[in-house]
Amino acid sequence: MIKTLFQLIFIGLFACTSQAQTSNEQSKPLVIGNIDKIHSTLLNEDRVLNVYLPEGYQTTDTILYPVIYILDGSLNEDFLHLAGIVQYNNFLWINRVPRSIVVGIANVDRRRDFTGKTSYEEDKKLAPTGGGSAKFITFIETELQPFIQKKYRTNHHRTIIGQSLAGLLATEILFTKPALFDHYIIISPSLWWNNGALLKSTPDILSATFKRPVSIYIGVGKEGLTPAHDRVMEVDANLLSDKIKHGISKTVKVFFDYLPLENHATVTHPAVFNAFRMLYPENEE
Repeated sequence: MIKTLFQLIFIGLFACTSQAQTSNEQSKPLVIGNIDKIHSTLLNEDRVLNVYLPEGYQTTDTILYPVIYILDGSLNEDFLHLAGIVQYNNFLWINRVPRSIVVGIANVDRRRDFTGKTSYEEDKKLAPTGGGSAKFITFIETELQPFIQKKYRTNHHRTIIGQSLAGLLATEILFTKPALFDHYIIISPSLWWNNGALLKSTPDILSATFKRPVSIYIGVGKEGLTPAHDRVMEVDANLLSDKIKHGISKTVKVFFDYLPLENHATVTHPAVFNAFRMLYPENEE
């Protein structure tokens, strides 16, 4: 086993050396994928998609790839550094995550798209345009996923990553449309919205009749009080994990990860790295 690992590392280092960029190359664009635009009839607006394509991707190949969807997927948000984590975990000498297409959904109005309706005035003050999550979930299901499936060489395995309000949306999808994704990476979800209404719901994934395999990672840092309702982020994330753990479906797995050295601003990167390790243990040596 150790010999095999050293062999892979040697091969990887040799590959890096043989493909090293030389200083006399002329300046040219750095291309890691595509920037697409999709017009949403449902949302009545254009949406920008940042798409990372795995090494070796060819439109003429027969290979089909999983898709990882990133909420908060603008270039100045989470897309670049999370696509980098995917690429790193694809290295031959690591081989933890299958080579995947990464789709970053650039934001237009995240408070509108990531929050459901609320009856609390303090929520409405924080997010005056809020309440559009149901429509945005339908956009993902009926417009975005079909667009990606038609344009790119995808298989049927899909992952979603969301942090903060995007983690709230990922949780709502898990509870209302769980079949949209196979892996849910939920980080520091803003479950305080509507005073924890999602935590009080009874989703299908908790029932014995739910048969679809779904794996969920829930990560949270040391984050303290939430912006509204005097809730605590770590406590709510733990409550979400416990709620899922106590469900009686035999096909739902949940992993809880507390990162006490991280806060709400720093937790995303290490949490996603940990999530891949937990969600893909079969690829570890």
